[in-house]
Amino acid sequence: MAGTEGVFSIAEKLDRLFRAAGRPEPSYMTVADGIRDGQGVPISHTYIWQLRTGRRDNPTLQHLTALAAYFGVPVAYFLDDEQARRIDTQLGLLSRLRDAGVTEIALRAADVSPRGREMISEAIRQVWESEHPPR
Repeated sequence: MAGTEGVFSIAEKLDRLFRAAGRPEPSYMTVADGIRDGQGVPISHTYIWQLRTGRRDNPTLQHLTALAAYFGVPVAYFLDDEQARRIDTQLGLLSRLRDAGVTEIALRAADVSPRGREMISEAIRQVWESEHPPR
């Protein structure tokens, strides 16, 4: 579409959120149930599918806010392309960390004392150095 270069649609943004949510992706039913049960916002799985596939493209602010909350992003993700770019970068990093199997380590380390985190960091450094000897 002329004049829309760089503009992301609601469908594209929602698709990226589903893909970033994990493997397997949550089902439309899971998302709809989570929004209804957790936030009290009436929304159907069919409507979420329609939004993701671009068959519907004018959601209410209430639905955008509920979807954003479900996926853990600010509602600005859907409204501001610059915010969407920044958040997509963060989601990409999270996805790479998850794919590398690092998220469990990071989540556990977050609940460790500062001294414990220093010890973990040192252990990781030592393992890295043993696997990447100087040339």
